[in-house]
Amino acid sequence: MPPLDPDALDLAPSGPVYDQWHAVTYMRLLDADAEGAGWREVVRTVLHIDPEREPDRARQAFESHLARARWAAREGYRHLLRRGWPRSTRARRG
Repeated sequence: MPPLDPDALDLAPSGPVYDQWHAVTYMRLLDADAEGAGWREVVRTVLHIDPEREPDRARQAFESHLARARWAAREGYRHLLRRGWPRSTRARRG
């Protein structure tokens, strides 16, 4: 399963591994957008970037990740369903 709160890159790349790793991030971004949350609050909380210290980086990261989240919600989820979640590297206890 993907982590619940991973750090994000400055730009959201287009790639299945990053998308799988950030599935929860994308859902959080889409929820915040639907609720009308301010981008500064969202980027600080979800992407872990201080918009006061790094406004250009924060805005760019926010916009690229939100765009990727919208793409994933529209059509990217099909790729995830075909491939499935990556297996954990930790051994299962049983």
